[in-house]
Amino acid sequence: VTTVLADDDMPVVTDHIMDADEEVLVALGYKQEFKREFSLLSSFSVSFSVLGLLPSVASTLGYNMGYAGPVGMVWGWVVAATLIQFVVLSMAELCSSMPTSGGLYYASAVLAPDGWGPLAAWITGWSNFIGQATGPASVDYSLAAMIMAAVAMVSDSFVPTIWQTYLLFLLLLFLHGTVTSLSTKLLARINIFSATFNFVALVVALVVIPAASIQMPKLNSAQYVFTSFVNGTGWPDGFAFLMSWLAVIWTMSGYDAPFHLAEEASNANIAAPRAIVMTGVSGGILGWFLNLVLAYVVQDIGAVMASPVGQPMGSLLLSVLGPSGGVGMFSLVIICQFCMGQSCLTAASRVVYAYSRDGALPGSRIWAKVNSYTQTPVYAVWFIIGIAALLGLLAFASPAAIGAIFAIGAVAQYIAFIVPIFLRVFVVGNRFRPGPWNLGRWSRPIGFVACCYVLLITPILFFPSAPSPILTAMNWACAVYGGAMGLALIWYAVAARKWFRGPRVNIEHRMYGRDAVSGV
Repeated sequence: VTTVLADDDMPVVTDHIMDADEEVLVALGYKQEFKREFSLLSSFSVSFSVLGLLPSVASTLGYNMGYAGPVGMVWGWVVAATLIQFVVLSMAELCSSMPTSGGLYYASAVLAPDGWGPLAAWITGWSNFIGQATGPASVDYSLAAMIMAAVAMVSDSFVPTIWQTYLLFLLLLFLHGTVTSLSTKLLARINIFSATFNFVALVVALVVIPAASIQMPKLNSAQYVFTSFVNGTGWPDGFAFLMSWLAVIWTMSGYDAPFHLAEEASNANIAAPRAIVMTGVSGGILGWFLNLVLAYVVQDIGAVMASPVGQPMGSLLLSVLGPSGGVGMFSLVIICQFCMGQSCLTAASRVVYAYSRDGALPGSRIWAKVNSYTQTPVYAVWFIIGIAALLGLLAFASPAAIGAIFAIGAVAQYIAFIVPIFLRVFVVGNRFRPGPWNLGRWSRPIGFVACCYVLLITPILFFPSAPSPILTAMNWACAVYGGAMGLALIWYAVAARKWFRGPRVNIEHRMYGRDAVSGV
């Protein structure tokens, strides 16, 4: 493994015989604290549920369809999802080499130049934390909006208020927090069910939606689907096409979940990277098929976007399947979104636990505690719930403000994804020791493409949907993400740099001969 421990520094464990997974984790400097109840299937189930293709596409349909029309839905997905696979492969290789809950944060600390490990870990960790913290907020607020839209589809007189949506959002957060506080064994079973239900619902949508359109008939021509560009922004067509990638990027940002669950997985340095790749590839392919189907059936993009239902996917299903069929299919989307929210919270809580274990977050002593009964980081779960509840208050500012949590999540996650990959490609040299799952001689070329892709999309995700008016069209992602990261860097410069040394070794090892607090 690639570890924070020096070559001549050996961990010492004398009270029991370790299995292969624990040997790897101990070599990374950490005790085995979780039960390893996640298999390849259950690890993949968590990340596939986090993707939640059907509800994710429904939540972000306003970005690809609304920004670039059918071309954004079809070709935008193809280009963006293909480039994302380079990030997926590079991340999987890092995971095999360093299968720990700290994931990207740990990798950045190890791969950074001498003396820069703590800062690299701090930047990666905080960016990943911001992305993970906004995930449950964006998923559950979208879910609340979907439920309100479903009620509006049934009752023409119902017009949901922001207060109603926010209170429902809080209830959903509470339900997800309760479920995610259960034991690892129960969570593994729940996530297998969630992934299965997501896949079945996706297949149903891929079959039922075009079948209903053929009968009516309402299918668009292939020429319209593959060549029609409808610019819904105030920007030039080429830039609008790039902006439509936000739908793909937000949807395809949960494949890192197996990395964060590596300390709870069996055969982690093989199963976890395989789960990452399986999630990335299946998400890219199945997501494209779903967008293709929707591009064939949408008749009036302007009407769908401006519908009083208030949710583009709900409006589209209502126009294609009719009132009863539309509500029925939209109900499947809502259930999938609920499953997705629970998986997002599971992954986010493990990130908080890992960073708190190393003292990187305020209140780390609390969030790093593992419940003795469930063997899960319950305090970390409710810490994320509290942050999500506060982020939901952005809804009272403006629709653009609450919509920013989608862009924040995408930007924060991909910046965290790319920092260790960049270090692997351009800095690390021979300090990187590949795990059993690796890219061989293709490692650096693939990582290089991944870095170029993230460099391209990051500034684009901060742009508003239109050049003006600046206040109503403003993309609040730059303010929220920039403000949070700015405060984190100020904290590091003023205080944290004096005591933060990156990942903390929490096992006894020969060089120190005690329970050390060590870093890079």
